[in-house]
Amino acid sequence: MFSQIPLSLVLINVGGFLALVGFFAYAIDDPTFNLIGFFYGIPLFLGGLALKSAELEPVPFTKLTPANLIKLRDEQATPTLHQIRKDVTRFRYGQEAHLDLALEKLGLAPSDDDRPILRGLQESEVGGAYALTLQFYSPFMSLDVWQEKREKIAKFFGPGVDATIEPDEDKEEINLTLIVDRTPVAVAAA
Repeated sequence: MFSQIPLSLVLINVGGFLALVGFFAYAIDDPTFNLIGFFYGIPLFLGGLALKSAELEPVPFTKLTPANLIKLRDEQATPTLHQIRKDVTRFRYGQEAHLDLALEKLGLAPSDDDRPILRGLQESEVGGAYALTLQFYSPFMSLDVWQEKREKIAKFFGPGVDATIEPDEDKEEINLTLIVDRTPVAVAAA
């Protein structure tokens, strides 16, 4: 719940209120509230403005997740898939884009200008398994490059995860679907 409230907005509002109280206290010659406004209000307000300039908004869900998928997520999703969903659906500070480090390590972000941008996310069921689809706006990265990296992507977000890549030609988007691998692991004979 609190991840949906931007910290920058809280600091701007609290700092702005305290600064206004400080200016009002200065006008009526009240040194106690004057100091509170100037020593706490103004720095909080400026800190909020600084955070606002480095703010990265949460990625929206493109489809509402029904209750049966939430149950499937709770039963099957790997810790990595949970972490991805939580990270991209909250406000972030000091990052250029969501999953920017992951994209760099996977070789999908040759430069800041060519980096795919995560625009949406969606949860679904694929063959009885939980799946998380990341919708990237990727006009500078061809589908062939994404397809070449498919196995590397699955290993990066694994273990226990497979990846599929599908284009959305109209919007220059790539849908990267991370699917929980439900195949049983063979146990070696002793």
